[in-house]
Amino acid sequence: SIEFYCNDDSIDVFPVAFVDQFFSTGGLPHLNLANTCNEKDNGVFSGTSLAQCQFLAAGIKTCQSKGKIVTLSLGGATGGGSFGSDAQAVAFADTIWNLFLGGSSSTRPFGDAVLDGVDLDIESGSNNYTPFVNRLREKFAGASKKYYITAAPQCVYPDAALSSTLNNAHFDAIYVQFYNNPCGLGNFNNPAQWNYGIWDYWARNISPNKNVKVYIGAPASSTAAGSGYVTLDTLKSIAQTTRSSFPSFGGIMFWDASQAYSEWDTFDLLVQADNQYLFTVNGRLDASTKSFLKAGGSCGGGFVFPACKSPAWSASGNYPAGSKVSYQGYEWVAKWYASGPPVGNDDSNTWRAVSACSGSSGSTLPGTTTSTKPVTTTTSRPSTTTTTRPATSTTTSTPSGGSCSGVAAWNSATAYSAGNRVTYNGRLWEAAWWSYNETPGGSSGAWVDKGACTAKISAISVEQKASIPKETAKSQAAAANKEKRTIRFGRENN
Repeated sequence: SIEFYCNDDSIDVFPVAFVDQFFSTGGLPHLNLANTCNEKDNGVFSGTSLAQCQFLAAGIKTCQSKGKIVTLSLGGATGGGSFGSDAQAVAFADTIWNLFLGGSSSTRPFGDAVLDGVDLDIESGSNNYTPFVNRLREKFAGASKKYYITAAPQCVYPDAALSSTLNNAHFDAIYVQFYNNPCGLGNFNNPAQWNYGIWDYWARNISPNKNVKVYIGAPASSTAAGSGYVTLDTLKSIAQTTRSSFPSFGGIMFWDASQAYSEWDTFDLLVQADNQYLFTVNGRLDASTKSFLKAGGSCGGGFVFPACKSPAWSASGNYPAGSKVSYQGYEWVAKWYASGPPVGNDDSNTWRAVSACSGSSGSTLPGTTTSTKPVTTTTSRPSTTTTTRPATSTTTSTPSGGSCSGVAAWNSATAYSAGNRVTYNGRLWEAAWWSYNETPGGSSGAWVDKGACTAKISAISVEQKASIPKETAKSQAAAANKEKRTIRFGRENN
């Protein structure tokens, strides 16, 4: 039962899987929770093929009372769906709201239990879920409780089924499936394959929610997926390296709960905490993973950008495979002989981002802290951490046209995000991407010249503050109250 997995703090989020058909008999969805609840064993609502799973309501509410998040996963490896129009997507969002979330219906599969959101594990079908997500967001805005929307794309970038939706809709977290693909965990040491860096770039530069967290999705056993399974010791090394390299890191997701609870390597793991002591976790992958995430870093603490140590990329450079450069706030490695500059959101580019970085001196950026709560997830999905990304305060405002009125002068001690504007040498400049200590007009191309100022520059001096803004501090404090961990309830045929 679902409440069985809620008895300790190993798991924080339970995506209940799956709604595998969107429009089944009677126009309602089809729900398949494998042997936990299905239409054959548990019956259906009259005139539909929607399983009656009301017996799970008490367990769901028990988990929620313990601070767990329980969401509904749509799709799966053998399921999914598409919409013929935006109107149909909106109507389906209304159906999900009424059947599983804060709405009302006489055909609620989980009775009076109100789930905490949805997860999109769409592995087939058309890429048109933005209206669906946006409609749910409208519903959430007027609700009395917090709801979450997550997704579980394949690691291949861009995701074939969800790329447009990921780029245009607000997600709280994504659980990237680093398995059953060449970019899986087994190829972590191969920069031509492993591509977490491109997902970090997506999170910080493309996603509408710049605070979205990216989780490493992993199989919970060698039989949980066709490929991508690694030992717990290897997974620990990968997770700790990724957490220290990318601010978007959110935690680990496993497929699935039952296998994460009972299977791993067949021997107990010794977990070292802060180089001070060892303890054993009784052969449970979920508990063991949660332990090393908690022990390996400061939960809820700030992300400190590593210094950019490699030479800056140069158009005149010669870069055979394995060459390393710094460019646009990242360290890059050449996948093969590299031609042209690194491109953050092009997986076919000859460069691979292996770490975010700042400047070239190794100094910590003022105010660049982001809450990166490690989350252990079991079952490849929702790990809803509402953490914030680098709280970089800027001293710019956006002028209209070529006016420099009210626009602060460029400051070498300020971190700037894409779209920020500054004045420098009597000209207006706009940041092309995140940068720190990159002089406008320099060779890096971090700033776009918008022309000469058409209005007098304001003489107001704005002090760069290293402290975290008040609202960011509040969100970090709230995030620190929970460590998110995701787990799927039910099983999937891989």
